[in-house]
Amino acid sequence: MELLGAVLLAASLLGTTAWGAQAPWPDEPSHTCFFQTLSSPDSEFCRGDLEVIYPQLGDVGCSYIPQCHQYRWRISREWGSPRVRYPRADKSKKYVLVLVDPDAPSRANPRNRFWRHWLLADVRGTDLRTGDLKGHVLTDYMRPTPPPRSGYHRYQLRLYEQPAGQHIALGPEELLSLGAWAMESFVERFRLGSPVASTQFLTKHHED
Repeated sequence: MELLGAVLLAASLLGTTAWGAQAPWPDEPSHTCFFQTLSSPDSEFCRGDLEVIYPQLGDVGCSYIPQCHQYRWRISREWGSPRVRYPRADKSKKYVLVLVDPDAPSRANPRNRFWRHWLLADVRGTDLRTGDLKGHVLTDYMRPTPPPRSGYHRYQLRLYEQPAGQHIALGPEELLSLGAWAMESFVERFRLGSPVASTQFLTKHHED
């Protein structure tokens, strides 16, 4: 497992612009925060330069969410949906964005694979280039919330090109539950094909 080339100090990562006098944890000691990139085979899922951007962390694609500065707590309890940016998006096309957890309730026993955390259709290529998505929400964003003692979970983003004129919708049974979603059947039903880009990040329960 490789460390990112740069190790960011807390002072530079959480400067006065972001925190100032309003810091939620003013007594937290300043220390170095280590960011780890994914190793094979998990890193092989990341392709196409798809960016998933959370506050203060930046692009977390193909990396572990670090424990320092309450990042795992904040991604699961505080932060809303990330910005998702795809610089290669075709301005004239629309896309479908999927965020799933394939490790529910754990990677060792994924009986509820895939857990649907976010589903957007009709995402314009122009919006993907900026990262400010305004598509049709089929599933509201659900924060990553791995259960205690379930180890690391993969949170996978897949971006599909939406066929022209295709109306994307969830079926009645799919609307009943987020877990055990037949994602492959959904993709096949709407002829989405293979993702044009994909990425993932790993995190676990903030107290583990």
